[in-house]
Amino acid sequence: MNHYHSIAIDGPSGAGKSTLARALAQEMGYLYVDTGAIYRTVGLAVHRRGVDPKDPKAVEQVLGQVDITMGHGPDGAQRMYLDGEDVSQAIRQHIISSYASQVAALPPVRAFLLQKQRHLAENHNVIMDGRDIGTVVLPQADVKIFLTADPKARAQRRYLELLERGQQADLEQVLTDVVERDRQDMERAISPLRQAEDAQVVDTTGKDLEESRALLRCVIQSVLSQKEES
Repeated sequence: MNHYHSIAIDGPSGAGKSTLARALAQEMGYLYVDTGAIYRTVGLAVHRRGVDPKDPKAVEQVLGQVDITMGHGPDGAQRMYLDGEDVSQAIRQHIISSYASQVAALPPVRAFLLQKQRHLAENHNVIMDGRDIGTVVLPQADVKIFLTADPKARAQRRYLELLERGQQADLEQVLTDVVERDRQDMERAISPLRQAEDAQVVDTTGKDLEESRALLRCVIQSVLSQKEES
């Protein structure tokens, strides 16, 4: 029976989880799973239907009406599809961040996606990022990382990301939204954002992409090496 390695990367919005996880997955030949993008796709579906993202019954009805699938491009980048439409860019709208956080707090949504995520880890070497990967989705992950950064640094990254996508943004508003997203994620009753007890903390404040990538790579290789020796 094959044993596939799983690397769980959790942390708050804007810490660089998706960018770093995608780059390292490509480098290591692992499947990259951006769970945040999956929740964003649910959020987009709810938003398009004008449904209250805090209403469990209404959101559960939406889940029964839509087809959400995931694919990967030639470069390993994850693509999200909603009813056959590639919504990989649409889910990155700033307003969808709030919808994603709210629907992610609902038990029907988490139950709907939990088995999908675990199935991927059972059949591939994966690097999976999100808010509760090391604590709930993959509690037996080979490597657990809690990736974080100062809220101002995370807001700055998010602000530049939005500008690069051609979206209008206000830095102060983005910072306010980042802090509010943190509060929602940490205070939700179901699978709140928290550091797993056996996670390695990696702080990317003040580090550029390559410095952060090198630091993360070093931590992952160190943990995997220790496990192979033991």
